[in-house]
Amino acid sequence: MGKALIIGAGGVASVCVHKCCQNSDVFEEICIASRTKSKCDALKEKLSGGKTKISTAQVNADNVDELTALIKKFKPDVVINLALPYQDLTIMDACLATGVNYVDTANYEPPDTAKFEYKWQWAYREKFENAGITALLGSGFDPGVTGVFSAYAMKHEFDEINYIDILDCNAGDHGYPFATNFNPEINIREVSAKGSYIENGKWVETEPMEIKRVYNFPMIGEKDMYLLHHEELESLAVNIKGIKRIRFFMTFSQSYLTHLKCLQNVGMTSIEPIEFEGKKIVPLQFLKAVLPDPASLGPRTKGKTNIGCIFIGKKDGKDKKYYLYNVCDHSECYKEVGSQAVSYTTGVPAMIGASMLLTGKWNKPGVHNIEEFDPDPFMEELNKFGLPWNESYDPDTVE
Repeated sequence: MGKALIIGAGGVASVCVHKCCQNSDVFEEICIASRTKSKCDALKEKLSGGKTKISTAQVNADNVDELTALIKKFKPDVVINLALPYQDLTIMDACLATGVNYVDTANYEPPDTAKFEYKWQWAYREKFENAGITALLGSGFDPGVTGVFSAYAMKHEFDEINYIDILDCNAGDHGYPFATNFNPEINIREVSAKGSYIENGKWVETEPMEIKRVYNFPMIGEKDMYLLHHEELESLAVNIKGIKRIRFFMTFSQSYLTHLKCLQNVGMTSIEPIEFEGKKIVPLQFLKAVLPDPASLGPRTKGKTNIGCIFIGKKDGKDKKYYLYNVCDHSECYKEVGSQAVSYTTGVPAMIGASMLLTGKWNKPGVHNIEEFDPDPFMEELNKFGLPWNESYDPDTVE
């Protein structure tokens, strides 16, 4: 069917590569490219021998010329960006220069401000339309599946959706006193930023971790969760009809929060460079270097994740509640692809989003968020490739 260039070789990329190989009718050929070619080669070695042809390349994702040269050489039908959010725009520029479709899992974030929003990528809309290519934004889990869930609820269950609460619970235990489940730099920037939600068309800002709720998660039980800013709020508020309020909650253990507070208090989570022995270093980047590599957590992590959306709205003039969610088991994911569930829940949807473009099931030139497409074929693939969804028509709601 087609060729995909996968940029990145971390935990999420590893899952995505495994899943492309499982879906070899669609992904006939893939090239894995990253700054560290040895990581790409290790992945290739693990998965060679199947129907999907795998090659590797070295590339600096900050460099548009290098990316453009690689795309011209490999000639992919789609580029799957699983590098860092700081590199979204250079990869989009390279896709524009070569006329190739683009997929990512997280929106652009400038390295110096920890401010993630869609305005930088949405500014590319006309350029991608004119080039006749599609940029699919946010094809991970949240953002990603949460957007597909919202589109599915809108299409099949509601006339209008007034309230959405996105709940992200990770009840996994890796046994370390403190570690992050994905890139520590991105994770800590996200968690230590101010919270926000959208109400009546406006952003409402909160202090970090100011709003806490306890929720009884299906198949997991009661967990503390905290309101965070999250990127899909911005696009869902635009694309889903009838929204009055949309919020995002994530669970954290007391141990995680205590460690994070101590690190913040002593300045270790700062992104402001400091002078150290004649060199400039960023404290958060130094902290990342001493924390366990998220990719190493796979064999140690036990327990489950539960990520989903609670919708409240109207159908045929009546009030209605609906909850769509996925439960994923860390140990099962590790057994299947050698990664824990946090990487799995992002890597699988990245593959599915790219397959939607390769098969032509989704085809809309321009820059689009995932909820702007027909959710049905994507929902089918979730069940097929390891992220089955559950639904409830009488869920507990969040105050």
